[in-house]
Amino acid sequence: MKPILVGNWKNHPDSLARAASIASGLAKKSAQYKKLATYIAPPLPYLETVSKKIKGFGNLASQDIFFAPEGTYTGATTPDILKSFGVKLSIIGHSERRALGETNEVASDKIKCALRSGITPLLCVGEKERDAEGEHFEFIREELRLSLEGVRRKDDAGKLIIAYEPVWAIGKRSKEAMQPTDLAQMVIFIKKVLTDIFGREAAEMIPILYGGSVEGDNAKALIETGVNGFLVGHASLDPKMFGEIAAALETHA
Repeated sequence: MKPILVGNWKNHPDSLARAASIASGLAKKSAQYKKLATYIAPPLPYLETVSKKIKGFGNLASQDIFFAPEGTYTGATTPDILKSFGVKLSIIGHSERRALGETNEVASDKIKCALRSGITPLLCVGEKERDAEGEHFEFIREELRLSLEGVRRKDDAGKLIIAYEPVWAIGKRSKEAMQPTDLAQMVIFIKKVLTDIFGREAAEMIPILYGGSVEGDNAKALIETGVNGFLVGHASLDPKMFGEIAAALETHA
């Protein structure tokens, strides 16, 4: 399994010209991404431009997906539209989408829609805060269980990717990211939950990524925790820093 690196640009940058510049900066160091499964998720209006720039080393991803494969839905971006741009992966259930009201049930519908459409679903889970009693573990268990409702063990489990992104660690600097020992514990827990849902053989096929203030200076320590890669936010807009994260992943390629 190749290490996975996903860059989530969110609603940045503020212009198409700047998006093209960032993508060109990534392309200049394209060789360091070729041992990885690299995905870039820009804002929707930038899909075509970014797709052309990263074609030689990365894949296009979307930050969301509509839960119906066909029909008439004003303002929606359906899977067929995403696929026409070459989108291979969709981020589903990101904490910022959940904060706007997206439920586990909606995430489940989006995952099933993505799978039917041949797009890899990247399901995000993560607690808002950690507590001494360990209730955050039960929160993660429920997010996984409900979001993966209806996903078939035999046919679909191996096409999933899970991203653990603790909300309290998102958008901060590397020193405020999750500590490697705590992340290693959570990876073991998520694997156990996935095993309970799908069985050991299917669960072992599901990559687990970490997202939450990953930068060049902490990526190497975080990759040693058992994760299969990273979901990167602000650092993915900086070609130099994103390249440093890729270099850390390369050691596990």
